[in-house]
Amino acid sequence: MEPVYKRILLKLSGEALAGDNKFGMNFDTINGICASIKKCYDAGVQIGIVVGGGNFWRGRSSGAMDRTRADHIGMLATAMNALAIADSLESLGAEVRVQTAIAMQQVAEPYIRNRAVRHLEKGRIVIFGCGTGSPFFSTDTAASLRAAEIEANVMLKATMVDGVYDKDPHKYTDAKKYDTLDLDEVIVKHLGVMDSTSAAMCKDNNIPIIVFDLSRPDNIYDVCMGKNVGTLLK
Repeated sequence: MEPVYKRILLKLSGEALAGDNKFGMNFDTINGICASIKKCYDAGVQIGIVVGGGNFWRGRSSGAMDRTRADHIGMLATAMNALAIADSLESLGAEVRVQTAIAMQQVAEPYIRNRAVRHLEKGRIVIFGCGTGSPFFSTDTAASLRAAEIEANVMLKATMVDGVYDKDPHKYTDAKKYDTLDLDEVIVKHLGVMDSTSAAMCKDNNIPIIVFDLSRPDNIYDVCMGKNVGTLLK
C-alpha cells in the first residue's frame, strides 16, 4: 500500500506525550506514537515533526511572569520532548535529526531550512524544537511555518479529540463533528482547533490540515495511507 502523501509535517501536542501521567513523559505512550511514525517512515514518507511543550509548561498559565520569559521556558520544554521522541524513533531503527530554533549545538543542530530539506530527501526524520524561536508564537504556528518551509504536502495535527467540532464535544453532547471544513471557517468561527495565525499561514500557502485523535497512535499511519480519519481542513 502506497502512502498518499510524500512529505508530511506532524504536529504533536506536548500533553499527548504525558499519557495518563498528565505531566512529564510517559515512555509507553511515546513509544506507541513513535511506532506509528516508524511505519510511515518504512512506507517511504518524508517526515518533519513539531512538538509542543504543554506536558511541562504552559506559558499562558504561568501567572505574573513576563510573557517573553515564560515563552522561552516553553521553548526549552519542546526541546526536551524533541530529544525524547528522537531517542524512541532511533531505538526503533529510524534515522533522526533534531533541529532547534534556539542554538544549543551540544544537543541539536541549529534550524537551517536547506539542511532540514536535505535530511528529508535522504530519508531522515527531522524533529523541530523550540517553536519558531520567538515569543508570542504558538507551536501550532511553528508547525505551519515549518510545513511551508519544507514544502510539506499536508500538516497533520494530532490532538486529544477525533476531529473538529462546532463546539466543545467534552462539554456538549450535541456537538457536531465536521468531516471537511474550509480554513476560512476555522478562522471566522473561532473553532479553537488552532490559532488564527497558524490557520492563516496554511491557507495562504495552500497546505491542507488533517486534525485527528492521537489516543489511537496508528491514526498517524492511517492518515498517511489516505484513510478517512479526523477532519480535513482545506
